[in-house]
Amino acid sequence: MTVTSEATTVWNGTLFEGSGTVSLDTSTAASLPVNWKARSEGSDSVTTPEELLGAAHASCFTMQFSNMLTEAGSPPESIQTTAAVTFQPGTGITGSHLLVSATVPGISEDDFERIANEAKATCPVSQALAGIPLTIEASLA
Repeated sequence: MTVTSEATTVWNGTLFEGSGTVSLDTSTAASLPVNWKARSEGSDSVTTPEELLGAAHASCFTMQFSNMLTEAGSPPESIQTTAAVTFQPGTGITGSHLLVSATVPGISEDDFERIANEAKATCPVSQALAGIPLTIEASLA
């Protein structure tokens, strides 16, 4: 079955002085403010497209990694993934770095690293981000 998810942004004003709201339409889980200042300078109260992309990358990778570990006979107890997506004004999105810590009983460090790298390469969001560098640091907790 094909699933389509939707989000909508409503923007008012120019790029530099304006602002908007992005709504997660399918889940109705959030309506978040966005603006250029947060995107180009950072903010702890206004989201950015890169933060939303990071959320998508972290959750997609984590689901893929969990499934691949389970299929390899080492189901995880827990996985924590942070995706740090970088943006350079005038250049664009320049990379996504996954920082992963997981509790996986009975797995070797080599198998853990191999599966983490395979999950990074094969999760659908990673594949959609093929035009930028994707890096990973994965460690057993």
